[in-house]
Formats: sequence, C-alpha cells, structure tokens
Amino acid sequence: MAGNVTSLFRDGTGAGPVDFRVPGNPYFPTPGVFGELSARLREIVTSRPSDTDTVTDRLCALLGLPPQCVVLGNGPELITWAGHLLVRDSLAVPVPTSGRWTGRPTQTGKRVDMFPLQEADGFALDLDRYAGFLRARGSRAAVVCNPNNPDGGRPGRERLVRFLDAMADLDLVVVDESYLDFADAGPEPSVAREAVLRPNVIVLRSLGENLGLPGVRLGYLVANPALAGRVRSTLPGRNLDSLAEHVVSMLRDHGPEYARSLDRLRADRRDMTTRLSALPGLTVYPSQANFLFVRLPVGAEGTLVRDRLLTGHRILVRDCGDKIGSSSRFLRLAVRPQADVRRLVPALEQVLYDSVPAGGSGSYSSGTATVDRLIGETSGAGLRLTGTGSESGAGAGSGGVAPRPAVPAPVPVPAPAVGTGIPLPAAVPPMPVAPPVPVAAWAPTPAGVPARGGLTAAQVRGTVRPVETHARKEDRPWQSTGT
Repeated sequence: MAGNVTSLFRDGTGAGPVDFRVPGNPYFPTPGVFGELSARLREIVTSRPSDTDTVTDRLCALLGLPPQCVVLGNGPELITWAGHLLVRDSLAVPVPTSGRWTGRPTQTGKRVDMFPLQEADGFALDLDRYAGFLRARGSRAAVVCNPNNPDGGRPGRERLVRFLDAMADLDLVVVDESYLDFADAGPEPSVAREAVLRPNVIVLRSLGENLGLPGVRLGYLVANPALAGRVRSTLPGRNLDSLAEHVVSMLRDHGPEYARSLDRLRADRRDMTTRLSALPGLTVYPSQANFLFVRLPVGAEGTLVRDRLLTGHRILVRDCGDKIGSSSRFLRLAVRPQADVRRLVPALEQVLYDSVPAGGSGSYSSGTATVDRLIGETSGAGLRLTGTGSESGAGAGSGGVAPRPAVPAPVPVPAPAVGTGIPLPAAVPPMPVAPPVPVAAWAPTPAGVPARGGLTAAQVRGTVRPVETHARKEDRPWQSTGT
C-alpha cells in the first residue's frame, strides 16, 4: 500500500502535493534570507554556539524584556519542564486544543480538567465560565491558548488580564501565545509584560515555526524572575545549537521582512475564509492564527474527505477526529497562498457535492494508515516529485484538479449520500449528553484566605516546596549529549 500512496505524487503531471495539514509561514524566510543562510551555513554549523545567556540577551534587546524573565529553549522542552516543576497536581484546559495540553500532563501523573468549548458559541472561550469551572473543580493550574489550536479563537487582552487578576491564588496560569504573531491585533497584544509582574503566570511564545523554520525547534518562556529561574536551572548552559542562535540574529536583522510576511499571511487568511465560506453547508470559524477550523456539511465525514482529497487531488488536510472535544466532522486547514486555495476550493466542491469523483468510480481506495505514516516520516512536508514538473502548490492551476491515478483493487465503500458524494457512516445511537453542571458564582480569593488547596496565595508563591518529580531520560538532553 505504501507504494500505491507514494505513486499518487509521481504521475508526471506536475501537480505536486499541497499540504494544508501543517501550519507555517510560507513567506519567511524570503529567498534573499535563505540565500544568506545558505552562504553562511558552513560557518554556522562548524561554529560552537554561544552560551544561552548571551543569546537570551540578544533576544531580550529586541523584545524589550528583562533577560532574567526569559528562558530560551526547545518549545516542547520548556512545556515539559514547566509541567514538571510548576504544576503540582491538577491542570485545567479548554478543549478542543493542542495535544500538548491534553496528553502531556497526564504522563507526569497530573489530573487534567477539561473545559468543553461550545460549538454553538463558535468555540469561543468564555473566561467567566472558565473561571467558574476552575473553582468548581478545584483546579490548581490553568491554561489559556491565545489563539487556540485548532479553532484560532482568542479572548480580548483586557478580559484576559482580568482573568489573570481573578486567578492570582492559583499555583500557575499558562498563557500559550505560540500563534499570536499571526493575529489581527493592535499594539501590544501579548500579556508577556503582565507575566513579568505576576507571581503565578508564564507566557509561551514560538520562534522557529513562526519564522517559517519548523525544523529549528526554538521558543521562549516569559515569567517573573523566580519562576523563570526555576525552569532555567533545569537546562544546560548551552541548550541551543548554532542554527537556533542564528535564527535569533535573523529576527534582529530582518524584522521588516518578517513583519511583511505576517501581513501577507493575514491577507491570505481573509481570502481563504471568504472562499471557503461560500461553499454550501461548510462552516468556517473566525480565526486569528495561521490555520482555519471548518465544519463539514451534514453527512460528510472528515477521514473520507481527507482520503479523497489525497487520492483524487493530491491535497493533504488534517481531520480533527483525534482531538478531545472535536470530531472527524471538523478539519483544520493551514492558511496557504491564494494559488493553493484556488486549488483546494474546487477539489472540496467535487469531493463534497459530486456523486462520482472525476476520472473514477463511486468507490476509492483508502490509505489512511499509510498516509499518516508517510506524513509523519516527512514531518508533514509531503513528498517531492521524482519526475519532471513543478513542485509548487499551484500545479493544478486556478480551477483544475489533477487527474486521479489508477489505484489497483479499489476497496468497495457504501453508496454515496445523495448530493454529497460522501458515504454516510453507519447509524449509531446518539451518545447521552450530561446536562451542564451548575457552577457557583466565583470571585478572587481574598489575601490571606486559604484557596481550594488549603494554602494562601503567599504560601503558594514562596513558602511551600514543590513536589519533587523525576524527569525521564529523554527530558534531560544533557545526559545524552555529554554536555
């Protein structure tokens, strides 16, 4: 089957795959910046990196933040250590969201309290209701993703600051701003400066992925000096390689080009939202990130749509059936240039509304497991053509789609539903839905009064030793590198 899936990208038509699965920044680095990087690559990879404090000082000069409040490192590494050190027993998180917040904490024995975002509200986070949920569950730490993944929604800054005020008695509030650079926001949309002044808030930011270099795993954490110092003390003095150090220099030297890339991507998001919203029955939720969350029409199932877009049109999309709080009726689509979107929209029209796919019969061969493995092996980048022809996403032109390759021994599937072209899943009885739990009114815990965990805010901040945890070997990179 692997050979069959691979052949989908090698028919010689020039219509290479277009990847809407993995969000990125297609406009940075610019060709000129890549040329500069290429010219200096030998120097970069043969030089010993500076110590992390030196690189942090350079970044903080750009950010206008105190170096003692910033921790640079691999993004997942920072999340892991923050969870080990700063989350004592329980963590609340709105869902659906990134698996880093629903899965990783449970691996360290922490309780995860999941607050369901409502489809009827467009998956918008109501911070007042979320605060009431935290009080009712007795959660000692909370996460706010700003914007959230996969829907791209974000709360207003003023409301978020009020939420931080009200949650001053918690052990920790994490504000994940990994995608905030892509938001249509006014000046100072981040709450990083608020985190510097607060005893229990950390802000997480991404660098590598936002700069269009997801292969460079680089991000930073902002917190008050005490919290930042605890995380920093777990990391080796040189936890960044020379390429990551150079990325910080790129941000310093090419800030205007980066700002222009963000403007172009925001324009693409608006165009993509408009085009997708015109498809009957398709719902596009408002997004402030570099991806869109869409609900398929009634009767359409995400895994089947995904497979038909792949086999019939060489387009890769991500269905969200594996996300807690979502289902496979939802797709997350990375924002891409308009030429790629002009290829996606007619392909979706054909898959969703035509009774028979172009150039084929009413059935098709699903390579779900093989496709997932191939995408994992290529880090979501797809496969490069081995024959002649363009490898760009616009290969099919404005309105055309690539012809379907011949797929041996197609697997029969149920007849498509009238007017959708998508086989309906077998009927299953609806799952019972528990009525919402009434939540008592909440208010910030007064100073000196024990919070739900039996500790005052002052005790939480300064007098109680954290629970000791033992990191796994893979979370201690210096043991494997010999540093």
